[in-house]
Amino acid sequence: MDPRRRARLLTVLAPLVGLLAAWVAHARPPGPRPALAPREHIQSRHFPDVTLLTQDGTPVRFYEDLIKGKKVVINFMYSRCKGICSPVTDNLVDVQQRLGERVGRDLFFYSISLEPEDDSPADLKAYAERHGVGPGWLFLTGAPEDCERLRRSLGFVDPDPELDRDVTNHAGNILFGNEPLMLWAACPGQADPDWIRQSILAEVDRPAR
Repeated sequence: MDPRRRARLLTVLAPLVGLLAAWVAHARPPGPRPALAPREHIQSRHFPDVTLLTQDGTPVRFYEDLIKGKKVVINFMYSRCKGICSPVTDNLVDVQQRLGERVGRDLFFYSISLEPEDDSPADLKAYAERHGVGPGWLFLTGAPEDCERLRRSLGFVDPDPELDRDVTNHAGNILFGNEPLMLWAACPGQADPDWIRQSILAEVDRPAR
């Protein structure tokens, strides 16, 4: 990879590394052993089991239906976004195509609305169709407080409160992982599609130890 491009990626990834380190700290806190097993500890902090609606209007529980026991890719967007959402979605469509039939079979894509009060299932379905999204990729909306809870629990937060309140300012990063093995990583959503594909597979297909 070109050194300048690598430097830019490392700059974008720095806060994500901090996020993932915090997850590990929460999963394995110092001192006495937690009452919850590590996997349950991560679930309770980062995967609240709120109810969402898919682009087809189907209600789903975030943890029990979408995350538990699965390999997943997660990002945030909103259908009226005039900035980074469309380029990231188009890039992930490219990634989806490179992953082939695995998406929807043993690897699942989820996009969660940053403006659930304005994004109905029909709005998200139209957005997915405009971008040529294939099977195995759900677009999700729900109660604003539930979507906000997910955004914060999953770590899609700017440390500057003013910037964090501005929905147009979101970074366009993606989170991916293997939930049964508690393996998680993240990368910029506008990185090279094949690099994203390789990064996803390196994490989700890592053998159990």
